[in-house]
Parts: sequence; structure tokens; C-alpha cells
Amino acid sequence: MVEHRASLLANHGFLTLALGYFGFDDLPQDFTNLDLEYFEEAVNLLRSHPKVKGPGVGAIGISKGADLVLSMTTFLPHVIAAVSIGGCNANTLGNLHYKDITLPGLGVTIERVKFLESKLVDISEVTNDPMEEENKDCIIPIEKAEGHFLFVVGEDDKNWRTPLYAQQAVKKLKENGKENYELITYPEAGHLLEPSYFPFCYASFHRLVGQPVAWGGKVKPHALAQIDLWPRVQAFLRKHLEHQSKL
Repeated sequence: MVEHRASLLANHGFLTLALGYFGFDDLPQDFTNLDLEYFEEAVNLLRSHPKVKGPGVGAIGISKGADLVLSMTTFLPHVIAAVSIGGCNANTLGNLHYKDITLPGLGVTIERVKFLESKLVDISEVTNDPMEEENKDCIIPIEKAEGHFLFVVGEDDKNWRTPLYAQQAVKKLKENGKENYELITYPEAGHLLEPSYFPFCYASFHRLVGQPVAWGGKVKPHALAQIDLWPRVQAFLRKHLEHQSKL
């Protein structure tokens, strides 16, 4: 369970829930098939708490979690603000089911793996392009969402092509006359954009790859990006959650 971001938000007055969705207790051990109803139950649990102003809630995700919060905001009407950090505009890695809808998982091309001089793995080109014809069924139809999106991009992301995916997401929203988004990009920042003053992590073991991978970014610009981003995430959530509050 990754709880630090939820814990810090709670310290700033948000009622939070760090939600595990794989590899924990009795949850699925991988991403092969995920059910959005599970996330809907968590949303309803939060909304029923007496300290939640409501009527809507927000969601924050990083990497795979980022495309999940896009799907939540698209399909679950009570999710009205989503922060996508280093995410993709398509459902990735495995199938996502909701009622009679299934979004297939965007695939990968292993042959595009690169090995750096440091012996780390660069997987930035491995995930396929959602806009290629055979992948379009994987794209999350965010243009149908009534909630608001904050897309956060590290331009030196080595996990996948986050800048490309954010551009595609914004283009889709614009084409449908939507203005319910904000886009923040950070040159020379990598994949793991954490709250302010968290240590810079250039590389670490990737559970799915099975070996250490490079996450990208340079120390100083990445650290400065984290300092800039954290209050902007809070401001985005306050703007859209407090504005919609019953109180």
C-alpha cells in the first residue's frame, strides 16, 4: 500500500482513502482484469462518511493509477476531480470492466526495451500508441466526463510517453468542446513526481518488469517540479471539491 500522499493530504484537511487494487491481501495479484465496481464501492464509502462534504469526491493516481482515475471520472458520476500524474490516456496493462463495458488493456512491444550504459532498463518506448488503429478501443472516453482533470507531465518520463499521452487527451477534450482540464508540464522531470521535498528517485526495482528501471528526470529540476506541483494539486482539489460542496 502506498499511503504517503493520502496521509499528507489528510494533514491538509482532506478526508482521504489510500486504495489498494492489486497485490494486497485478497485483491488480484496483477492487472489482468480489474473491475471498476470495486473503485465505485470505495467512492460510495467515502461519500457516506459524515465528514465528507460531498456530493462528489476527487481521485489522484500516478502511473497505472493515473489511467484508473481517468476511468473513474469518466464512468463514475460522483468522481468530479481527477489528478493524473505521469499517466496514459488509455486503459493500460489489463482489461477494465464496468457493468457491460470492457476497456481492453493497451499492449506493449518488448522489442523496444532499451538498456542504458548504467545497466538500467529504459521502458519509455515500450507501451504502444493509443492512437494506432488497433489500440483505439483502449482509449478512455474522457470526453464524456463531467468532472475535471489535472494532467501532470514530466517531460523526461522514462516509464512511458507521458507527454504524448497528455497531448492526445487534451486534443480529444478540445475536439469535443470541453474545457474541463488543466495541463502542467515540467521539463527535465521524470515519472515519479511526489509531494514537495520527497527524495528524487531516478531508478528503482519495477515489479512488473522484474528488474531496476530508470524513471527519468534530473535531480534539481525534478525536485523543483515537486515543490511547485504539490500546492497546485491541493488547489485543484479544493477548487473543484469545495465548489461542488453541499455546504
